[in-house]
Amino acid sequence: MKPHIKTLLGLSGLTLGLLAAAGTARADQPAAPLFSAEPCCNLCPAAHDAKNYTTRYQQNFTTLVQAQGDWLFRTQEDLRTEFDTSAAGYKRLQQLHDAFKSKGVELVLVYQPTRGLVNRSKLNPAEQARFDFDKALRNYQGMLGRFAAMGYVVPDLSPLADERLPETLPAHDFYFRGDQHWTPYGAQRTAKIVAAKVKQLPQFADIPQRAFETKKTGRMGKTGTLHNMAGQLCGTSYAIQYMDQFTTEPKGEAGDGDLFGDSAQAQITLVGTSHSGKNYNFAGFLQEAIGADILNVAFPGGGLEGSMIQYLGSEEFQNNPPKILIWEFSPLYRLDQETTYRQMMALLDNGCEGKPAQMSANKTLKPGKNELLVNSRNLDLRNGNHQVDIRFADPSVKTLQATLWYMNGRHEDIKLDKPDTADTDGRFAFELRTDEDWAAQTLLAVEVQGPEAGAQGQKVQARVCQRNTFPSAGQRTAQLAP
Repeated sequence: MKPHIKTLLGLSGLTLGLLAAAGTARADQPAAPLFSAEPCCNLCPAAHDAKNYTTRYQQNFTTLVQAQGDWLFRTQEDLRTEFDTSAAGYKRLQQLHDAFKSKGVELVLVYQPTRGLVNRSKLNPAEQARFDFDKALRNYQGMLGRFAAMGYVVPDLSPLADERLPETLPAHDFYFRGDQHWTPYGAQRTAKIVAAKVKQLPQFADIPQRAFETKKTGRMGKTGTLHNMAGQLCGTSYAIQYMDQFTTEPKGEAGDGDLFGDSAQAQITLVGTSHSGKNYNFAGFLQEAIGADILNVAFPGGGLEGSMIQYLGSEEFQNNPPKILIWEFSPLYRLDQETTYRQMMALLDNGCEGKPAQMSANKTLKPGKNELLVNSRNLDLRNGNHQVDIRFADPSVKTLQATLWYMNGRHEDIKLDKPDTADTDGRFAFELRTDEDWAAQTLLAVEVQGPEAGAQGQKVQARVCQRNTFPSAGQRTAQLAP
C-alpha cells in the first residue's frame, strides 16, 4: 500500500503545483475585452423608396418601415387605414353569399386584422404618431359590418387589436417580427373567437361533436418575408425567429395519423391562405375550440381564391358540401377580381357537369392558338346565361390562356392560373363575362393556347352550357358603401 500512497501524494502535489501556476498566469493576464451590442439592422435609404420595389412580388412589401428591434412593417399593407372594395366587388360578394346559401352552406369569413392593428405597440414613436390607428380600427370594423350586412357570418376579431404583451412573453406575439404570417399563438387566439361564433350557428347543433387536445410538439424557425425583402434591398440579414409549434389530435386517439380527425365525415371545411397551413395549426386550434372535425383544404401559396376554387371543383364538395365553410383571408387581397368570381360561381354550379352542352369539342391542342369551339349554328349563347367548362387530360396543367370571340367582333383575352402549390385536376370552369355591357354579348368562338413549341399535343375537352341562376337574397349591396 505504501507505494500506492506515495503515488497519490505525488499526484496531489503535482495538481497543486499546476493550480498555483494557473492562478499566477491568470493574475498576469490582461482583463478580458468588453463588447457593446448595437441593433444589427436598420433599414437603408433604398428600402424607403417605392421605386426600388420593382417586381410584382416586391410590391407586396411597399414600403418597409423600421420598428423596434427586429420588427418591420409594410406601409401599404400593415399600416393601411382603408378597408373596402368597389361597387362591383360588393355586388359579387353578395352573389357569392347567396349562391352558397342556396346550397345550404353557411359561409364564415375570417377577415384578419392587420399587423399594424394588432402589433402597433412595436412601432417606433414617430411611426406610431403617423399611423392613424383609430381610423384604421374604425374602418376595419366597418368592413366587418358590411360583410355581415350581406349575410355572411363574421367573427369580430377587432378585440385582438393593439396587443400589448409583457416583455417576459415575447414568443407569444400575435404576428412574427419580420413576416406577414401570424404565429401559432396568433392562430390560437383567432381560432377561439371564430369557434365561439361558429358554435352559435343553428347548423352547428346537428354536427357531431368530438373532443380534441393540442400539444406543443417542438419549435419552428421562421425566416421572415419582410426580413428577406430588407436583405434584398439593403444587403442585411436577420436572425431566425424561433417559435413553439403545436399539433392537435382527437382526445384519447393520439397516434392515429389523422391530423384533422375523421375529415372524411367532416361537416365543417376550412379554406384559406398559407395562414391556415400546418405550421401555424389554425385548423387544429379550431377543432379544439369548436369540438368537431374540420376538413382543412387550404395550402401555402394559394392566395385569396386558390384553395376555394380547388375545393369547389372537387368531388368532396360536389358530393358532400359542408354545412359550414370557413374562409380565412387578409385585407391584402382585392375583393373585386372579376375572374375570381367567374370561376367560383361556375364551380358552385359544377360547370357543365350533368348539363346539356350547347357546344362541345374534344381535341388535341397543337402549339400556338387552337380554334376549339365555333358557334356555326348561330345559337343564342349570350354571356349572361352561359358558362364554359374546359378540362385538360393532363391534370398538371395549371394555366389556361383563351380568347373568346363575339358576334359583333369584340373579343376577350382571359388567362386563368392555378397556384404552383395546388394539386390540380386540369379543369377550368368559368362564367362568360357579365360586367359592364358584356352580359348581352353573344359568343362566337373560343380559341385556346396550346403547349409550347416542341412539346407534345395536349388533349382537351371543352363545353359551353347554360348556367344556373342562383336565388338572390335581395338588393342589399346598394347600402353597403361606406
